[in-house]
Amino acid sequence: MIRKPTVLCKKLGLVFNNPQLFTRALTHRSAGAHNNERLEFLGDSILGFVIAQKLYDLFPDASEGVLSRLRASLVNQSSLADLARKHQVGDYLLLGSGELKSGGFRRDSILSDALEAIMGALFIDQGIESCQRWILELFAEKLANLSLNNWQKDPKTQLQELMQSKKMELPEYILMTTSGLAHEQTFKVKCTISLISETCIGTGISRKRAEQAAAEQMLKLLSENNK
Repeated sequence: MIRKPTVLCKKLGLVFNNPQLFTRALTHRSAGAHNNERLEFLGDSILGFVIAQKLYDLFPDASEGVLSRLRASLVNQSSLADLARKHQVGDYLLLGSGELKSGGFRRDSILSDALEAIMGALFIDQGIESCQRWILELFAEKLANLSLNNWQKDPKTQLQELMQSKKMELPEYILMTTSGLAHEQTFKVKCTISLISETCIGTGISRKRAEQAAAEQMLKLLSENNK
């Protein structure tokens, strides 16, 4: 049974002047025309701005490229879905019968969209300061765990430079599978290097992200082998 939106609102530490806005934020398009798509559009932009500003303040010496990668590590579908699951947002989503049967309340895209829609709804209800304050509270732990040490260069670049320093062949990335609908695909890529016999697998919502994930796994494996 779908739980009442007011319960989630309280759990999230929010009080809406217009509670209908919060309910709209939890309403997927499969449930009808009055859904959260427009709020999600708004919330997406607000989230990007709030996190960008916070990173700008936190890391005054970081380059634009590093700041972009830091933001991307926080503002992405997987990160948002993790936060949504932490607060059990899926239990309160209003979905159409088809999405209910297919387990839409567990899907990353639906969970992340709902969280961004809540941000958009909060902005409309109370303005940017309240919205900014809540977003930073929501991301407090993720922000606290950020470090520039691992973000000066992306994993693919780090691995490539490592192999070049050893005068060995560059890493090879092989696309293994592509699954899912056209607008919601998952890519699986295998990374191999001549330095070790083990291979590493990375997945992502684009081939590029899957390659980065595979490179990151390979760097971790090399680090463990060198201990």
